[in-house]
Amino acid sequence: MGQIIWRGRWLILFATVSVLAATSVYLNVATPMYTSTSKIYVEQEGPRILMETEGRVMTQSNNYLYTQAELLRSEPILTRALNYPSMKQPETISNVNYSVGYLKRNLDIQVGKKDDIISVSLDSPDPNEAAQRVNAVVDSYISYHETRIRRTLGEVTRILRTEEAKHRRELLEKNKTMADFKKEIGLFALENERGNMVLQGLDRLSTFVTEAQLATIENKAIYESTKAMVTDPASLKQFIEAQRAKGVYIAPGSDRAELESKLDRLERFRQATSDQTELKTLDTEIDNVNKRIADLDARFIQAKLGEAQQQYLAAKEKEDRVTKHFEEQRQHQQVLELNEQLAEYAILQSDWEQKRELCNGLRQRIEQLSVIEDAGALNISILEVARPAHAPSKPQKATSMAIALVLGSMLGGALALFRDWLDPRPHSAQEISAILSAPLVGVVPSMPRSRWQTVGIRAKMVHVHTTSSTAEAYRAIRTAVSFGVLIYKAKTIVITSPAQGDGKTTLVSNLAIAMAQGGERVLVADADFRNPMQHRIFNISKAPGLSSVVAGTRGLDKLDEAIQPSSIAGLDILPSGPGARNPSRILNTGHSFANTMTHLCSKYDRILIDSPPVVPFADSCVLAAICDATLLVVRAEKSTRMELQQARDALLGVGAHILGAVANDVPRRNDLYGRYYHRYRYRRVEKKSGHHRILDVAANTRHHVRSGNPTS
Repeated sequence: MGQIIWRGRWLILFATVSVLAATSVYLNVATPMYTSTSKIYVEQEGPRILMETEGRVMTQSNNYLYTQAELLRSEPILTRALNYPSMKQPETISNVNYSVGYLKRNLDIQVGKKDDIISVSLDSPDPNEAAQRVNAVVDSYISYHETRIRRTLGEVTRILRTEEAKHRRELLEKNKTMADFKKEIGLFALENERGNMVLQGLDRLSTFVTEAQLATIENKAIYESTKAMVTDPASLKQFIEAQRAKGVYIAPGSDRAELESKLDRLERFRQATSDQTELKTLDTEIDNVNKRIADLDARFIQAKLGEAQQQYLAAKEKEDRVTKHFEEQRQHQQVLELNEQLAEYAILQSDWEQKRELCNGLRQRIEQLSVIEDAGALNISILEVARPAHAPSKPQKATSMAIALVLGSMLGGALALFRDWLDPRPHSAQEISAILSAPLVGVVPSMPRSRWQTVGIRAKMVHVHTTSSTAEAYRAIRTAVSFGVLIYKAKTIVITSPAQGDGKTTLVSNLAIAMAQGGERVLVADADFRNPMQHRIFNISKAPGLSSVVAGTRGLDKLDEAIQPSSIAGLDILPSGPGARNPSRILNTGHSFANTMTHLCSKYDRILIDSPPVVPFADSCVLAAICDATLLVVRAEKSTRMELQQARDALLGVGAHILGAVANDVPRRNDLYGRYYHRYRYRRVEKKSGHHRILDVAANTRHHVRSGNPTS
């Protein structure tokens, strides 16, 4: 991984700089946004409106604050805020509907996770405009909340006042009737009517009748208020949320929550897209979801309306039963036996007291509602008024640049990994060694490609340019091969490559020259019958050669005639000989090649065999199975991992011993290979006896030179 990152360091640097530059350009052209925030506290419990067991204006609920947050960004609240005379309208917005949508998209409302504080924020290029809009929305919300409470309480109060006026008139009439009766029969006859048990029972029944009538009136007021709420969508929504908070709105609650979640997702998608076709599709889906929500709410309110009606009818029925029983008791035989005047007076007084208690109860309810109406909006407190910001909140330059730096580095790293994944070539000495499970015995730097540097010159670089870094590289390979673990066994060495054009022939000739210069008797056997090159390099005749000896046309007694000396002392060449139609069969038939190698080992210290590539041809596997060791030539920036694996598996499959690999044609600025040939030599010039002597010193060989095997 570290090598991959190092190889892609410039790509990572380019990606990082590009992302930082793009971010810098964005920060320079982006419009600074100023954020203004107002914080409000909404109490979740308010005073009672009707009976002790009835609902409240606000109830304890986990969803209540989120309902208020949705109400803050609802269209009625925002429209009211935009219509304020002091509200500044942007010049780019002339359509009111578009203004509401624009304000709704940019308005951020957050409910505290650990408290009941609602934060209302808005981003705008103008800090004064942001503060003005936030305060207008908060004021509109408070005004709407107060108006809604007053309207609801006013409707109930109006109904109760009407009932009170009617019963007050009836009370006056009963009072007048009772006064006329007392005047007619005299007051003394009525002094002891309280002592009669029957009259006391009638008095208690009268109290029950009064309570039943009061309950009927209250349930009728609830029923009428619920009917009036059906025509007010905002009050209806608030009522539904309050009922859900109390656990009343349970049946369709999950469906409605799911629809609200779906509606929220659709609205976010609509804000994020600009495609007109997709916008139309999203608008259609949003309308459908709103219709389904409205249908659920309508069914719920109809159910509540029916429930209120049933409660009203039940109260009315109870009132009728109690009244009927009261009338029956008044006509009881014991009552009839009383003085006619006393009984009649008791009935008049009972009716009067019943009506008086009813009127007093209505007056008490009206006074309570009046107090609530006067303090209806006091449960919303503004904790923090929005003020113009002194510094822009977006974009945050330091944070943006830090994020850009991280993203750029990650993008560059991903591109480097992707490029390495697409590139099948190994890029380091460690990677080649890991693939082949063999050491890298040397590295040959790239040779210049010019008309003066012909194939023949490059193939004899050690002899032609003895002081070059390329010659030193071949000498280092000679040292590694000569003084390796197989020093006394590896006389016959097959030099091959995974594919054509990897430079094995050039390595064979240069390594042979280096070994010959080191004092060894070396033979180069050209076993590449498909594309022989050694006779051209050393400028000798192609035939007779190895193919003639192995094929049997010339026996071992004629082998010496096939070997030709080169112009370099200690180096002989065994050319390929005449072309063969089936080289693999010739090499694999009998023991001719093995016998030939055994015979040659007695005459030479080292035999280097130039063989065809491993992957396309089977010749190298036959040779590697017979010879002592195999040296694999890998061309840097060309050979692929797959080719190396195939060559390794093919050689190991026939029992070949892979001595190591040589990286050929390595770019001179490749640091991943540079430790093998950088600083190979230095030149020291000494003056002796009036002439110069140049000393070439190998400074980076892999092995120490043993005594008795000097190097040139």
